[in-house]
Amino acid sequence: MSTYRVAQVDEPNGTFELTEREVPQPGSGQVRIAVEACGVCHSDAAFVSAGLPGVSFPDVPGHEIAGYIEELGEGVQDRGWQIGDRVAVGWFGGSCGHCRPCRQGDFIVCRNLKVPGWTYDGGFAEKVIAPADALARIPDALSAVDAGPMACAGVTVFNGLRRSSARPGDLVAVLGLGGLGHLGVQYAAAMGFETVAIARGPEKADFAKQLGAHHYIDSTSGTPVAEALQSLGGAKVVLATAGNSEAITATVDGLAPRGELVTIGVDSTALGINPTQLLVSGHVVRGHPAGTSQDVEDTMAFSALHNIRPMTETMPLDRVNEGFQKMLSGKARFRVVLTMGA
Repeated sequence: MSTYRVAQVDEPNGTFELTEREVPQPGSGQVRIAVEACGVCHSDAAFVSAGLPGVSFPDVPGHEIAGYIEELGEGVQDRGWQIGDRVAVGWFGGSCGHCRPCRQGDFIVCRNLKVPGWTYDGGFAEKVIAPADALARIPDALSAVDAGPMACAGVTVFNGLRRSSARPGDLVAVLGLGGLGHLGVQYAAAMGFETVAIARGPEKADFAKQLGAHHYIDSTSGTPVAEALQSLGGAKVVLATAGNSEAITATVDGLAPRGELVTIGVDSTALGINPTQLLVSGHVVRGHPAGTSQDVEDTMAFSALHNIRPMTETMPLDRVNEGFQKMLSGKARFRVVLTMGA
Protein backbone atom coordinates (compact mmCIF):
# COMPACT_ATOMS: atom_id res chain seq x y z
CA MET A 1 0.00 0.00 0.00
CA SER A 2 1.40 3.37 -1.02
CA THR A 3 1.05 6.15 1.54
CA TYR A 4 1.73 9.87 1.89
CA ARG A 5 1.97 12.32 4.79
CA VAL A 6 -0.52 14.99 5.79
CA ALA A 7 -0.47 17.55 8.61
CA GLN A 8 -3.92 17.60 10.17
CA VAL A 9 -5.71 19.03 13.19
CA ASP A 10 -8.14 16.63 14.81
CA GLU A 11 -10.25 19.21 16.65
CA PRO A 12 -10.83 22.98 16.64
CA ASN A 13 -7.70 24.87 17.74
CA GLY A 14 -5.75 21.64 17.97
CA THR A 15 -2.10 21.20 17.13
CA PHE A 16 -0.97 19.66 13.87
CA GLU A 17 -0.21 15.97 13.78
CA LEU A 18 1.63 14.24 10.95
CA THR A 19 -0.17 11.12 9.79
CA GLU A 20 0.05 8.63 6.95
CA ARG A 21 -2.80 8.11 4.52
CA GLU A 22 -3.32 5.80 1.59
CA VAL A 23 -2.65 7.53 -1.73
CA PRO A 24 -6.04 8.36 -3.31
CA GLN A 25 -7.01 8.12 -6.96
CA PRO A 26 -8.46 11.23 -8.65
CA GLY A 27 -12.07 11.02 -9.75
CA SER A 28 -13.62 12.28 -12.95
CA GLY A 29 -12.55 15.86 -13.62
CA GLN A 30 -9.87 15.74 -10.92
CA VAL A 31 -6.09 15.43 -10.73
CA ARG A 32 -3.68 14.28 -8.06
CA ILE A 33 -0.96 16.82 -7.36
CA ALA A 34 2.41 16.00 -5.87
CA VAL A 35 2.79 19.02 -3.57
CA GLU A 36 6.21 20.65 -3.52
CA ALA A 37 5.35 23.75 -1.49
CA CYS A 38 2.37 25.29 0.28
CA GLY A 39 2.14 28.75 1.79
CA VAL A 40 0.74 29.31 5.27
CA CYS A 41 -1.98 31.96 4.97
CA HIS A 42 -3.63 33.76 7.85
CA SER A 43 -6.97 32.49 6.52
CA ASP A 44 -5.86 28.97 7.44
CA ALA A 45 -6.39 29.96 11.08
CA ALA A 46 -10.12 30.29 10.37
CA PHE A 47 -10.21 26.64 9.33
CA VAL A 48 -8.13 25.39 12.25
CA SER A 49 -10.36 27.26 14.71
CA ALA A 50 -13.60 26.22 12.95
CA GLY A 51 -14.26 29.93 12.51
CA LEU A 52 -15.94 29.31 9.15
CA PRO A 53 -19.10 27.23 8.68
CA GLY A 54 -18.77 23.73 7.29
CA VAL A 55 -15.19 22.99 8.36
CA SER A 56 -14.95 19.30 9.30
CA PHE A 57 -12.29 17.52 11.33
CA PRO A 58 -9.72 16.16 10.97
CA ASP A 59 -8.84 19.17 8.83
CA VAL A 60 -5.86 19.53 6.48
CA PRO A 61 -5.48 23.27 5.70
CA GLY A 62 -3.45 24.90 2.94
CA HIS A 63 -4.63 26.90 -0.09
CA GLU A 64 -1.35 28.23 -1.50
CA ILE A 65 -0.39 25.00 -3.23
CA ALA A 66 2.34 24.46 -5.82
CA GLY A 67 3.48 21.17 -7.31
CA TYR A 68 3.00 18.99 -10.37
CA ILE A 69 0.33 16.67 -11.69
CA GLU A 70 1.14 13.02 -11.05
CA GLU A 71 -2.21 11.42 -11.94
CA LEU A 72 -5.13 12.40 -14.17
CA GLY A 73 -8.77 11.59 -13.57
CA GLU A 74 -11.21 10.79 -16.35
CA GLY A 75 -11.74 13.61 -18.84
CA VAL A 76 -8.91 15.85 -17.59
CA GLN A 77 -6.54 15.16 -20.48
CA ASP A 78 -9.21 16.52 -22.83
CA ARG A 79 -8.82 19.86 -21.04
CA GLY A 80 -5.15 20.11 -22.00
CA TRP A 81 -3.53 18.85 -18.80
CA GLN A 82 -0.82 16.20 -18.72
CA ILE A 83 1.12 14.30 -16.08
CA GLY A 84 4.15 16.37 -15.07
CA ASP A 85 2.54 19.77 -15.65
CA ARG A 86 3.54 22.26 -12.94
CA VAL A 87 0.42 23.69 -11.31
CA ALA A 88 -0.75 25.92 -8.48
CA VAL A 89 -4.07 25.89 -6.61
CA GLY A 90 -5.18 28.79 -4.44
CA TRP A 91 -8.24 30.02 -2.55
CA PHE A 92 -10.16 29.31 -5.73
CA GLY A 93 -10.23 25.54 -5.54
CA GLY A 94 -12.98 25.00 -8.07
CA SER A 95 -16.54 26.17 -8.74
CA CYS A 96 -19.91 24.44 -9.09
CA GLY A 97 -20.61 25.78 -12.58
CA HIS A 98 -24.37 25.98 -12.08
CA CYS A 99 -25.14 28.72 -9.52
CA ARG A 100 -26.14 32.17 -10.77
CA PRO A 101 -22.65 33.77 -10.37
CA CYS A 102 -21.07 30.83 -12.23
CA ARG A 103 -23.64 31.08 -15.03
CA GLN A 104 -22.72 34.77 -15.26
CA GLY A 105 -19.02 33.86 -15.50
CA ASP A 106 -18.14 35.27 -12.05
CA PHE A 107 -16.62 32.06 -10.71
CA ILE A 108 -14.70 33.52 -7.75
CA VAL A 109 -17.99 34.35 -5.98
CA CYS A 110 -19.50 30.94 -6.73
CA ARG A 111 -22.20 30.15 -4.17
CA ASN A 112 -20.61 26.72 -3.71
CA LEU A 113 -16.96 27.74 -4.00
CA LYS A 114 -14.48 24.95 -3.28
CA VAL A 115 -11.58 26.04 -1.08
CA PRO A 116 -8.67 23.71 -0.23
CA GLY A 117 -8.57 23.13 3.50
CA TRP A 118 -12.24 24.05 3.84
CA THR A 119 -14.29 21.98 1.40
CA TYR A 120 -11.59 19.40 0.69
CA ASP A 121 -8.17 18.50 2.07
CA GLY A 122 -5.60 21.22 1.46
CA GLY A 123 -1.91 21.49 0.75
CA PHE A 124 -0.36 20.83 4.15
CA ALA A 125 0.29 17.42 2.65
CA GLU A 126 2.51 15.63 0.18
CA LYS A 127 -0.40 15.04 -2.20
CA VAL A 128 -3.69 16.77 -2.99
CA ILE A 129 -6.73 15.82 -5.06
CA ALA A 130 -8.07 18.93 -6.81
CA PRO A 131 -10.65 19.74 -9.52
CA ALA A 132 -9.16 20.50 -12.92
CA ASP A 133 -10.81 23.94 -13.07
CA ALA A 134 -8.75 24.96 -10.02
CA LEU A 135 -5.42 24.47 -11.78
CA ALA A 136 -3.15 27.37 -12.74
CA ARG A 137 -0.10 26.65 -14.86
CA ILE A 138 3.18 27.72 -13.22
CA PRO A 139 5.67 29.47 -15.55
CA ASP A 140 9.20 28.11 -15.75
CA ALA A 141 10.61 31.29 -14.19
CA LEU A 142 8.87 30.68 -10.85
CA SER A 143 9.92 28.11 -8.27
CA ALA A 144 7.27 26.19 -6.33
CA VAL A 145 8.11 28.24 -3.22
CA ASP A 146 7.45 31.46 -5.17
CA ALA A 147 4.34 30.15 -6.93
CA GLY A 148 2.47 28.91 -3.85
CA PRO A 149 1.89 32.33 -2.24
CA MET A 150 0.99 33.78 -5.66
CA ALA A 151 -2.10 31.53 -5.70
CA CYS A 152 -3.72 33.46 -2.84
CA ALA A 153 -1.72 36.43 -1.50
CA GLY A 154 -0.37 37.37 -4.91
CA VAL A 155 -3.56 37.09 -6.92
CA THR A 156 -5.56 38.97 -4.28
CA VAL A 157 -3.40 42.11 -4.40
CA PHE A 158 -2.76 41.82 -8.16
CA ASN A 159 -6.46 41.59 -8.98
CA GLY A 160 -7.33 44.22 -6.39
CA LEU A 161 -5.13 46.68 -8.24
CA ARG A 162 -5.77 45.76 -11.87
CA ARG A 163 -9.55 45.74 -11.36
CA SER A 164 -9.57 49.01 -9.48
CA SER A 165 -10.38 52.39 -11.02
CA ALA A 166 -6.69 53.42 -11.04
CA ARG A 167 -4.85 53.97 -14.31
CA PRO A 168 -1.10 54.36 -14.96
CA GLY A 169 0.12 57.63 -13.47
CA ASP A 170 -2.58 57.75 -10.78
CA LEU A 171 -1.65 57.99 -7.10
CA VAL A 172 -2.22 54.59 -5.48
CA ALA A 173 -1.57 53.86 -1.80
CA VAL A 174 -0.90 50.45 -0.30
CA LEU A 175 -1.73 50.22 3.40
CA GLY A 176 0.52 47.69 5.12
CA LEU A 177 3.88 46.14 4.23
CA GLY A 178 3.27 42.59 5.40
CA GLY A 179 2.58 39.37 3.51
CA LEU A 180 0.10 41.07 1.18
CA GLY A 181 1.41 44.63 1.22
CA HIS A 182 5.00 43.88 0.23
CA LEU A 183 3.61 42.31 -2.96
CA GLY A 184 1.07 45.09 -3.42
CA VAL A 185 3.74 47.80 -3.53
CA GLN A 186 5.73 45.84 -6.13
CA TYR A 187 2.66 45.30 -8.31
CA ALA A 188 1.51 48.90 -8.01
CA ALA A 189 4.88 50.25 -9.10
CA ALA A 190 5.11 47.76 -11.98
CA MET A 191 1.62 48.75 -13.18
CA GLY A 192 2.76 52.34 -13.56
CA PHE A 193 1.03 53.86 -10.54
CA GLU A 194 2.58 56.62 -8.47
CA THR A 195 2.92 54.36 -5.47
CA VAL A 196 2.56 55.28 -1.80
CA ALA A 197 3.39 52.79 0.94
CA ILE A 198 1.75 53.30 4.35
CA ALA A 199 3.05 51.50 7.42
CA ARG A 200 4.00 52.01 11.05
CA GLY A 201 7.43 53.42 11.89
CA PRO A 202 10.09 55.48 10.09
CA GLU A 203 12.41 52.47 9.84
CA LYS A 204 10.26 50.96 7.07
CA ALA A 205 10.79 53.86 4.67
CA ASP A 206 13.90 52.44 3.02
CA PHE A 207 12.29 49.03 2.63
CA ALA A 208 9.25 50.61 0.99
CA LYS A 209 11.48 52.43 -1.48
CA GLN A 210 13.35 49.19 -2.24
CA LEU A 211 10.01 47.60 -3.15
CA GLY A 212 9.38 50.43 -5.60
CA ALA A 213 7.33 52.94 -3.60
CA HIS A 214 7.69 56.57 -4.67
CA HIS A 215 6.46 57.87 -1.31
CA TYR A 216 6.30 56.55 2.24
CA ILE A 217 3.84 57.58 4.95
CA ASP A 218 4.63 56.69 8.55
CA SER A 219 1.25 56.33 10.25
CA THR A 220 2.87 56.95 13.66
CA SER A 221 4.48 60.27 12.70
CA GLY A 222 1.71 62.43 14.18
CA THR A 223 0.44 63.64 10.81
CA PRO A 224 -2.90 61.96 10.02
CA VAL A 225 -2.62 59.50 7.13
CA ALA A 226 -5.49 61.15 5.27
CA GLU A 227 -3.76 64.55 5.50
CA ALA A 228 -0.50 63.07 4.23
CA LEU A 229 -2.31 61.50 1.26
CA GLN A 230 -4.08 64.77 0.44
CA SER A 231 -0.73 66.60 0.50
CA LEU A 232 0.27 64.29 -2.37
CA GLY A 233 -2.91 65.14 -4.26
CA GLY A 234 -5.25 62.48 -2.89
CA ALA A 235 -5.24 58.79 -3.70
CA LYS A 236 -7.21 57.45 -6.62
CA VAL A 237 -7.10 54.06 -4.89
CA VAL A 238 -6.12 52.82 -1.45
CA LEU A 239 -5.43 49.10 -1.36
CA ALA A 240 -5.90 48.16 2.29
CA THR A 241 -3.86 45.03 2.98
CA ALA A 242 -3.53 45.58 6.74
CA GLY A 243 -6.02 43.66 8.86
CA ASN A 244 -6.82 46.66 11.04
CA SER A 245 -10.14 48.45 10.66
CA GLU A 246 -8.95 51.57 12.48
CA ALA A 247 -5.98 51.94 10.12
CA ILE A 248 -8.21 51.31 7.09
CA THR A 249 -10.74 53.91 8.26
CA ALA A 250 -7.96 56.50 8.64
CA THR A 251 -7.26 56.42 4.89
CA VAL A 252 -10.76 57.23 3.62
CA ASP A 253 -10.48 61.01 3.82
CA GLY A 254 -7.19 60.72 1.93
CA LEU A 255 -8.98 59.63 -1.23
CA ALA A 256 -9.26 61.93 -4.22
CA PRO A 257 -12.75 62.76 -5.53
CA ARG A 258 -14.27 59.52 -6.90
CA GLY A 259 -11.46 57.67 -5.13
CA GLU A 260 -11.80 54.02 -4.20
CA LEU A 261 -10.95 52.07 -1.05
CA VAL A 262 -10.27 48.40 -1.87
CA THR A 263 -10.21 46.25 1.26
CA ILE A 264 -8.45 42.90 1.29
CA GLY A 265 -7.11 42.89 4.86
CA VAL A 266 -9.33 40.90 7.24
CA ASP A 267 -10.67 42.33 10.50
CA SER A 268 -13.98 41.53 12.20
CA THR A 269 -14.22 45.07 13.66
CA ALA A 270 -16.51 47.45 11.78
CA LEU A 271 -15.07 50.27 9.70
CA GLY A 272 -15.75 53.71 11.14
CA ILE A 273 -17.05 55.35 7.96
CA ASN A 274 -20.12 57.57 7.81
CA PRO A 275 -22.26 58.13 4.69
CA THR A 276 -21.24 61.78 4.40
CA GLN A 277 -17.60 60.77 3.84
CA LEU A 278 -18.72 58.72 0.85
CA LEU A 279 -21.42 60.95 -0.58
CA VAL A 280 -19.70 64.33 -0.76
CA SER A 281 -16.74 63.20 -2.84
CA GLY A 282 -18.30 60.16 -4.49
CA HIS A 283 -16.01 57.66 -2.76
CA VAL A 284 -16.35 53.93 -3.29
CA VAL A 285 -15.60 51.21 -0.72
CA ARG A 286 -15.50 47.60 -1.86
CA GLY A 287 -14.18 44.27 -0.79
CA HIS A 288 -12.17 42.18 -3.18
CA PRO A 289 -11.95 38.37 -3.22
CA ALA A 290 -8.93 36.48 -4.52
CA GLY A 291 -9.18 35.32 -8.13
CA THR A 292 -9.89 32.37 -10.38
CA SER A 293 -7.29 29.92 -11.67
CA GLN A 294 -6.91 32.10 -14.78
CA ASP A 295 -6.32 35.13 -12.55
CA VAL A 296 -3.63 33.14 -10.73
CA GLU A 297 -1.97 32.36 -14.07
CA ASP A 298 -2.11 36.06 -14.98
CA THR A 299 -0.57 36.97 -11.62
CA MET A 300 2.29 34.52 -12.03
CA ALA A 301 2.94 35.61 -15.63
CA PHE A 302 3.06 39.28 -14.61
CA SER A 303 5.32 38.43 -11.67
CA ALA A 304 7.73 36.53 -13.90
CA LEU A 305 7.78 39.36 -16.45
CA HIS A 306 8.52 42.05 -13.84
CA ASN A 307 10.73 39.92 -11.56
CA ILE A 308 8.30 40.19 -8.63
CA ARG A 309 8.63 37.53 -5.96
CA PRO A 310 7.17 37.00 -2.49
CA MET A 311 9.56 37.19 0.43
CA THR A 312 9.38 33.80 2.08
CA GLU A 313 10.67 31.71 4.95
CA THR A 314 10.63 27.98 4.19
CA MET A 315 10.11 25.14 6.64
CA PRO A 316 9.71 21.40 6.07
CA LEU A 317 6.29 19.84 6.64
CA ASP A 318 7.36 18.29 9.94
CA ARG A 319 7.83 21.83 11.36
CA VAL A 320 4.26 22.81 10.50
CA ASN A 321 3.34 23.78 14.08
CA GLU A 322 6.31 26.13 14.28
CA GLY A 323 5.50 27.68 10.93
CA PHE A 324 1.82 28.09 11.75
CA GLN A 325 2.55 29.78 15.08
CA LYS A 326 5.11 32.04 13.44
CA MET A 327 2.44 33.17 10.97
CA LEU A 328 -0.08 33.78 13.77
CA SER A 329 2.41 35.81 15.83
CA GLY A 330 3.31 38.04 12.90
CA LYS A 331 6.99 37.15 13.32
CA ALA A 332 7.27 35.38 9.98
CA ARG A 333 9.38 36.82 7.17
CA PHE A 334 6.29 37.89 5.20
CA ARG A 335 5.22 34.39 4.04
CA VAL A 336 5.91 31.03 5.67
CA VAL A 337 6.03 28.28 3.03
CA LEU A 338 6.02 24.59 3.90
CA THR A 339 8.14 22.36 1.67
CA MET A 340 7.56 18.66 1.06
CA GLY A 341 11.05 17.50 0.16
CA ALA A 342 12.46 14.39 1.82
